[in-house]
Amino acid sequence: MITNYHRPQTLDEALTLLAQPNTFPLGGGTLLSHPQTDAARVSVVDLQRLGLNSLGASGNDLQIGATCTLQSLLESEYCPAALKTAIKLEAPINIRNSATVAGTLVSSDGRSPFAASLLAMDAKITMVSNQPALSKVEGSAVISVGEYLLTKPKELITQISVPLNVKFAFEFVSKTPADKPLVAAALAQWKSGRTRLVLGGYGKTPVLAMDGTEADGIESAAKNAYHEAQDEWASAEYRMDVAATLAKRCLA
Repeated sequence: MITNYHRPQTLDEALTLLAQPNTFPLGGGTLLSHPQTDAARVSVVDLQRLGLNSLGASGNDLQIGATCTLQSLLESEYCPAALKTAIKLEAPINIRNSATVAGTLVSSDGRSPFAASLLAMDAKITMVSNQPALSKVEGSAVISVGEYLLTKPKELITQISVPLNVKFAFEFVSKTPADKPLVAAALAQWKSGRTRLVLGGYGKTPVLAMDGTEADGIESAAKNAYHEAQDEWASAEYRMDVAATLAKRCLA
């Protein structure tokens, strides 16, 4: 239950508030607005006034402010077509109009098409903190999405940077076109030949199946990454076969 609401005017003010116990950032409110038990008493810090909703290209990167909504990103002329496909799968339009890119990443699990896509493109996250005694970050720091997903640190995300100078493909299989994937493959390739394959649709986080100098062996890498990917929705054998097929499609 939300018991205190704050709407700071500056980033420093927001960081000071967020250093307090049981205090969380409020972006689109799609998660914190969910019903909670009386025991879960929290304070929220509304980020609307901090100007973190910017969106635009800078050099070879797409710079996405933390409070930019999924729908705004989807509608951007700079958003890669395959990333738009992943965003549409992430949530229906009513949620996309409110959900922020940072909030979506913070709450993501292995079934998140958006998180899988950012991991494949080796996107970078800018985080800030003014509490060095309680945090690994003093001031601002830039880490990869891969690093972030491993631990999901508590520092405040201010920006996500996605490279635009890569080829990106996203393929998936789901029960219906509107469902989150049972298996998804996100593939990014650089001009140098570097190839990153990420699999989604299972587990706590998307899985980096390949990050190499070329794409040789990508089908085997996909199968190996999902050899234990069994849950109530699909068997490991099914996911292994589908992952290999989707990886091949991405290359094509």
